[in-house]
Amino acid sequence: MNRQGLQKCSPCFLFDTDRLCIVLWMEKHSYQQYDKSNKYIARKEKTMCTRFVYRGDDTTTGFNFEIDLAVWDHKIITEKDRFYIGILRPDGVRHSYHGVNRNGNVGTLLYVHGNPEGAYQDFKGCMTIADLTEQFVQAKISFDDALQIVQERKIVYAPDATMQAMLSDQQGRTLIVEPGIGWREDDGRYSLITNYSVLAPESTMPFLVPGDNRYERAAQLLNTYGKQFTATDAFSVLQAVRQEGIWATRVSFVYSAKEHTVYYVENNHFSQIERYEFS
Repeated sequence: MNRQGLQKCSPCFLFDTDRLCIVLWMEKHSYQQYDKSNKYIARKEKTMCTRFVYRGDDTTTGFNFEIDLAVWDHKIITEKDRFYIGILRPDGVRHSYHGVNRNGNVGTLLYVHGNPEGAYQDFKGCMTIADLTEQFVQAKISFDDALQIVQERKIVYAPDATMQAMLSDQQGRTLIVEPGIGWREDDGRYSLITNYSVLAPESTMPFLVPGDNRYERAAQLLNTYGKQFTATDAFSVLQAVRQEGIWATRVSFVYSAKEHTVYYVENNHFSQIERYEFS
């Protein structure tokens, strides 16, 4: 049975719809998330990502990372203890918000249309979703630690980003965290998330991008598999929901817990799979 904690929050669609649109975590263009009236500052840019965990005869994670190269600076980084997509931030550090640790921790951030209840707050009772995710990828915290944190502290957005997260470990235990809404410890054959709320779908329904059915397509494909699910199968799902154009899929990676190996491709070249094994 799923364990979850939900916060009481006001649905996003109750706010001034003329000012509502998708907000991008932009590296080169700073912005405020809300104005003094607690209404959203408008931006028309968007980003898309897809993440799943499949619990079969192996624990398999798949992730599509999609960005505009004009506003994001990213690089695949392989270290002894980590594989991650290094995102260059204003502090000059390539942060590991999307990656895998050799201990089996996999953390990813995904854009979501924000809500005021998840807005950044700087006090000790809060923790940003970015810090939670990166510390998990760095193995500074375990899955149990993350579970305790979401129960004891308020998880908020970073100052310049509205993101939600999926964290999973080598055993397939999976935690979905949505600032301002809550969290859920997931189970079942698979867990899946894109760029809309899983815990309170009605809150992001007004912001569905026309034609964006990645969640439905991925779920349909994942439902066709049984106990056996390979890295090849995972790439088939990722390829089916890949994006093209300005916001194309830049990196797709699959992690096999049984093999302690990350398989990855860049720029939708699914015939050119690279392999990184934790020694």
